[in-house]
Amino acid sequence: MYPTSVIGVGEPERCCSGRVVRFRLRIWVGFMPRSKPQFLDFVLYACRVRLLVDRLMPETAQLEFSLPVAAETKPGLVAVAMSGGVDSSTAAAVLQEQRRPIVGLTMQLWNQRRLPELQGEGPAQHRCCSLDDVYDAKRVAQHLNFPHYVVNFEHQFEDRVVRPFVQDYLSGRTPIACTNCNTDVKFEPLLRMARQIGAGRLATGHYARIRREETTGRFQLLRALDPSKDQSYFLWGLSQEQLSRSEFPLGELSKDEVREIARRTALPVAEKPESMELCFVPNGNYVQFIHAYASENKIPLSGGYGEIVNETGELLGRHNGIHNFTIGQRKGLGFSAGRPLYVVSIDTQNNRVVVGDDDSLRKSTFDVENVNWVSIAEPSAPVRAQVKIRHKHEPAPATVLALPGARARISFDSPQRAVTPGQAAVFYHDDVVQSGGWIR
Repeated sequence: MYPTSVIGVGEPERCCSGRVVRFRLRIWVGFMPRSKPQFLDFVLYACRVRLLVDRLMPETAQLEFSLPVAAETKPGLVAVAMSGGVDSSTAAAVLQEQRRPIVGLTMQLWNQRRLPELQGEGPAQHRCCSLDDVYDAKRVAQHLNFPHYVVNFEHQFEDRVVRPFVQDYLSGRTPIACTNCNTDVKFEPLLRMARQIGAGRLATGHYARIRREETTGRFQLLRALDPSKDQSYFLWGLSQEQLSRSEFPLGELSKDEVREIARRTALPVAEKPESMELCFVPNGNYVQFIHAYASENKIPLSGGYGEIVNETGELLGRHNGIHNFTIGQRKGLGFSAGRPLYVVSIDTQNNRVVVGDDDSLRKSTFDVENVNWVSIAEPSAPVRAQVKIRHKHEPAPATVLALPGARARISFDSPQRAVTPGQAAVFYHDDVVQSGGWIR
């Protein structure tokens, strides 16, 4: 049976003499306690050592994450990103049934014991990427008998996901942490790690598909066959190089079929519930997390108290921070108006929240930034697309005009409700994800 390894990997570092060295902590599970509590304590200990090195050498925090590339890949070897849930575990089982050699990689992203004031009684339920999930990934790897590594990406995760999440809310935006995590933490670092251990490809448990378009040679990102589980909305930031080396074994399966494979292969997580909450928000309350994280890191909260006004500027109430609000919000405004009112805009310059009726939430035209033309080349003329502005939003017909500076302008055929800065707009043609960008 293969052991589990805990690896601390990070930025290039310098020793006392100034010589660049590589920090890599590998500890075989055969030399550590095998009980679940002791295993989880040990994973935390290994990751704390990694972060201690960062604190002792703070100049390394500004260096780009880099891993050496293996001299050669092992034929057919696939690295599987294992979250400890039923989807990624079943992806590993599917590949193994295809007689493909696999190795598991599990990311340790967030110290679950951090911000103890947010911890309830007992572990939070249905939250992804917890230490319990790390342990479950280990159990699946042992059950299917393939090598498994736990990789510490806490530093990258905080820099590229958690801190921008807090800063966006404090700036009056509503971020999508899962998209940032996929684009900036999961795929690129894991593909580099896969190369380091000799794997030419990376597989994940996402419900999406990849195909190569023969006439152009481009790799295309497509929706999953099961529309109720499709996750392509969160993957629009992937590059051609990343798509060319990635696989989604569950893209043509339904959730029921995935569960059946998990049961047939006797996976220890076959009946595990789906994760729903963000891994770094233990109690599911974003506002409480923002307050606790800002306090810990001495980040000033946005502007303090301010006004809540209607669209004509009439004062209706006061608020204690714009980070408490998002576009389309109705509850928690702090006053009664005798009729439904919704947040229609957030004026960060004047620290104001503007409210209005439902019709005021609807918009036909808006711009997006940091656009990534993932499946097609950037068009020189307007293109027609079905545009999705939230994960649960039904895509609506629109015209998309590419603009200079990785921007685009979307013009819906009919106004759409609650176009929210910080969310993603993703453009589809049938099942193909043409492009996506962040709503301004």
